[in-house]
Amino acid sequence: MTPTVLTLDTPSLGDRSYLVHDGRVAFVIDPQRDIDRVLDLADRVGVQITHVFETHIHNDYVTGGYALAERTGAAYHVNADDQVSFERVPTRDGDVVPVGDEMVVRVVHTPGHTFTHLSYVLEGETPMVFSGGSLLYGSTGRPDLLGMAHASTLAHHQFHSAHRLAALPDVTQVMPTHGFGSFCSATATTEGATGSTIAQERRFNPALTQDEETFVETILAGLDDYPAYYVHMAPRNVDGPVEPDLSLPSLADKAELRRRLEAGEWVVDLRTRTAFAAGHVPGTINIGLDGQFSTYLGWLIPWGTPLTLLGATPEEVAEAQRELVRIGIDRPAAAATGRPEDWTDGPIGTQVRATFADLAQVRHHRPVVVLDVRRGSEWRAGHVDGAVNIPLHQLIERIDDVPPGEVWVHCAAGYRASMAASILTARGRQVVHVDDSYAMSAAGSGLQLVAV
Repeated sequence: MTPTVLTLDTPSLGDRSYLVHDGRVAFVIDPQRDIDRVLDLADRVGVQITHVFETHIHNDYVTGGYALAERTGAAYHVNADDQVSFERVPTRDGDVVPVGDEMVVRVVHTPGHTFTHLSYVLEGETPMVFSGGSLLYGSTGRPDLLGMAHASTLAHHQFHSAHRLAALPDVTQVMPTHGFGSFCSATATTEGATGSTIAQERRFNPALTQDEETFVETILAGLDDYPAYYVHMAPRNVDGPVEPDLSLPSLADKAELRRRLEAGEWVVDLRTRTAFAAGHVPGTINIGLDGQFSTYLGWLIPWGTPLTLLGATPEEVAEAQRELVRIGIDRPAAAATGRPEDWTDGPIGTQVRATFADLAQVRHHRPVVVLDVRRGSEWRAGHVDGAVNIPLHQLIERIDDVPPGEVWVHCAAGYRASMAASILTARGRQVVHVDDSYAMSAAGSGLQLVAV
């Protein structure tokens, strides 16, 4: 019997969870906080969840593992060396865990992403390794989330853990949690990869193709910033997070929205950047649901600030809530749905959008500030000559570093630039949003590009 693996993708965080079953019983690897997705999936295929496995104490999201085990009565497997405040099955390297009559899971200690990281090997004719933040597709999990003081040691551990997993049979399917856009990945994973095996990773993964010192030096040199909210995730996870409340928040009328904006609270417009540009409530911040919404909202918002959500429909607000509970923002202060005209009696703001070709033309006629809000690694690889680089996640604290004058703001594709433009506009700056692809358009626009 070959077990069936069902994948639960969370694209906004770049992560995956897995439900594995034999037609009767199932185990789950690294469930996200919104466990109703897992329960619904188990119900659809008619299986009982009997075991939940955590590869590590997560830094990028609040786990649903504890709540899922509580709901289902499943055994909750967490590393015995993790200092947690809840009852669990203390799990160690070499443990063999039968799941039902057909499936056997073997535990492998694979430190590197954290010191206590575990991988889980599903034995069988076609084995699988659920590698969490250890061996990813063409990469490994980053080693610096416990602080740079541990990064070098963990990078060495990551190298050896990858080689330990590489000793598995060639046909072993690699099933990571991170690496699909997650900031937990040390480097970019293989572009567009939907699956991999140990044999493929031996051929292409730097942890398995480079010598140890080269791998460690390369991985440490390539580390970039990661979201600020990560610091809040591990403390939540060691406390055993309960199931979230996904009921809609109270609805705010125009007067309440005005009060919240005047009080300096965050009022976030969930609509696309094109809809926001066409009309929005002045002072609101645009973080569209069509991108890495929770990652960037969690990165930008001062932690604990009351949050109000504006969506075109109740479904948009519900989707945003689901995204937010995954990073520990449990209850928005309020919400409103409809159109900007439903949210204010005052004037409706608009946002000018342009292309890189437009920017090149304007610079021939008058001086403007070009603000590049990409991360430092992107900037160093190539940027518009004369542009100012303030990564989006630093913009609020460095707002006074934006030179005076008309600001043309861009990123790689327009999503981050819309957030930056809305932040600057809310501060009274004259802003043009360059809603264009840097890779596809900047070079042919007439702008001079340089690299560091």
